[in-house]
Amino acid sequence: MGGIQKILIILLVLFLVVIALVFSLNNQMSVSLNFLLFETESRGVAMWIILAFVFGAITGAVLTLLASLRTSVSKRNLKKRLDRAEHSLEKSRNPADRKS
Repeated sequence: MGGIQKILIILLVLFLVVIALVFSLNNQMSVSLNFLLFETESRGVAMWIILAFVFGAITGAVLTLLASLRTSVSKRNLKKRLDRAEHSLEKSRNPADRKS
């Protein structure tokens, strides 16, 4: 099953590369982007769109990583609290431990 999945992923990536290539070849018109006080050099429309896609993908990956890190830290803190609570409960249940 793993071999079929790898083949499908490779085919999907190749398909996306071909789509991006066809898109960039069909959108050769040069445009410049104007921000408030900044203007970029003229580049092809496809390049701007692909750059926006890459920037969005990187931003999404970083945000996902940060959220995952936050969840991991929260999980670790909750695990520590649970261990302390279980230890305290075990101590209160065992009368031999109370005498010491």
